[in-house]
Amino acid sequence: MKEIIIAIGLIFFIEGLFLAIFPSRIKSILDLIKNTPENKLRLFGVIFLVIGFLIIWYIKN
Repeated sequence: MKEIIIAIGLIFFIEGLFLAIFPSRIKSILDLIKNTPENKLRLFGVIFLVIGFLIIWYIKN
């Protein structure tokens, strides 16, 4: 349970860091995401999900 809380805290930290350093770039990226087809976003989501799982699996083993 402690690791999950640390992971969530790290996500908030990284996202907050990007928002603080690059606010205008984040807005343009969000506009780009808004105009991207859902199927492409879903594909990217699955790819990142698999990469994240593989990283966690590699570190845990």
